[in-house]
Amino acid sequence: MLSNGPEPVEAPVAIGLGLGSNIGDKPANLAAGLAHLEARGAVKIDAVSSIYRTAPWGYLDQEDFANACALATTTLSPRALLAEVKAVEAEMGRLQGLRWGPRLIDIDILFYGDHEIEWAELVLPHKELFRRAFVLEPLAEIAPQLMLGGRSVREAAAEAGGKGVERWFKS
Repeated sequence: MLSNGPEPVEAPVAIGLGLGSNIGDKPANLAAGLAHLEARGAVKIDAVSSIYRTAPWGYLDQEDFANACALATTTLSPRALLAEVKAVEAEMGRLQGLRWGPRLIDIDILFYGDHEIEWAELVLPHKELFRRAFVLEPLAEIAPQLMLGGRSVREAAAEAGGKGVERWFKS
């Protein structure tokens, strides 16, 4: 379903989140990001992947990342959820800087139910999802049967081959 604007949410909607950090205590930053979202009432976390150590992507002159994915539910509209995600990133000290550069926390909304959204500020399913092994590997760990945009997450992860992605900490 292609959305043109926020629609009222009457029941919880299944969502996926991708998280990354490469500054400070990276695994703790990922956990804190999810804890902040839950404490704000933005989401209810249902599952969290292992943490994966991944090579930088885009801008390469930086430390490796810790990446993970989470499955959750929300009663917020897509725009309200995006606002909460951005608020948590700001609260945790994320600064806008170099594109694909170092970051304390990065939280991406990967999908919002079966909605297909194409807004300037939000494209769902996430427009880069199927090109990023560092998202596909952890997402396939917790949702191998998930189909997004007509594609299997498990098959997409296998095709991506996990290059530069290794399990760091089990959940």
